[in-house]
Amino acid sequence: MEYEQIRSELREGVALLTLDRPERMNAWTARMGAELGHAITTANEDPEVGAIVMTGAGRGFCAGADMEDTFQGQIDGGGEAALTVDWVRLVRESKPIVAAVNGAAVGVGLTMILPFDVIVASERARFGMFFVKVGVVPELASTHFLVQRMGFGRASEMCLSGRLYPADEACAAGLADRLVAPEACLDTALEVARGMGKNPPPQLRWIKELLTRNACETDLGLVQKREMERLREAYATPEHREAVRAFLEKRPPDFRRKD
Repeated sequence: MEYEQIRSELREGVALLTLDRPERMNAWTARMGAELGHAITTANEDPEVGAIVMTGAGRGFCAGADMEDTFQGQIDGGGEAALTVDWVRLVRESKPIVAAVNGAAVGVGLTMILPFDVIVASERARFGMFFVKVGVVPELASTHFLVQRMGFGRASEMCLSGRLYPADEACAAGLADRLVAPEACLDTALEVARGMGKNPPPQLRWIKELLTRNACETDLGLVQKREMERLREAYATPEHREAVRAFLEKRPPDFRRKD
């Protein structure tokens, strides 16, 4: 696929995806969604990629859905509002994925990163669940992930008020995981992603799967059963053998070695 609304590049083992409509504050379109889905899938299939980072071009991260292309198109009967991929499943089954929120992230600009593994926020970032302000409701399982990140009361206030949250308040509430100076936002996200991406790929995927399936599971016996099933698989992997061998040989493990 030829990308028109995003950029994709490799930075020392990290796939850097940049939303690239700065003149529209990187407002989301169906085309952008399709390109992101393709880029993430491509990164997941590339053995040179250990993790993924997403950021925005210019002064914004993503100003939500493009009002003209998406919402007016829907009203006129010619728009395409839905993603062509199962976004939440794609992200949760992906290699580690980190958001570098360099500016405003509102509407779908926020909901699409809620299932990410880590959200790094610039001090200039702003967050908003503006759906109620435009007469619609949240999507992309955001009413689940927002509660997980912020708690029920804070998530309710954010969604029902449609208020814009500054970066420091969002981070204090648990919405973002790291708050950094604007000039450090992308480098921090790349560092976080690179650190996770150096770990063994199968185990990274399995841990993400366990976190996804067990986060709201109330049956602790089932939680442990899922963990033990994956643990037995992990014990038999070359990655586990390499970790043990590296420890005994007093050297860093190389999870990409073939022997």
